[in-house]
Amino acid sequence: MAAEAQLFRAQGAIYQEYTMYKHLALAGSILGILGVLICFISGLARIAGYYYLVGFQSTTVFSAGVGMMVFACLVKLETLSTPPRG
Repeated sequence: MAAEAQLFRAQGAIYQEYTMYKHLALAGSILGILGVLICFISGLARIAGYYYLVGFQSTTVFSAGVGMMVFACLVKLETLSTPPRG
């Protein structure tokens, strides 16, 4: 059963049945990847000479991508540092 379940570690212990940690780790990964893509697209647009993307300046969109990456790091850090309750 341990091989089937995805294992997560928090403070040296393995937690298989705590789905909240799985969801937080997945949300952190998705937000991080999305932030990198937004930064990449806005950087390419700025280099190509497009100063506005979807009605916002490309530097503003880049800042939003950086903010998403920072939030993803905080979510991932929370899953690593907090032991499950129960």
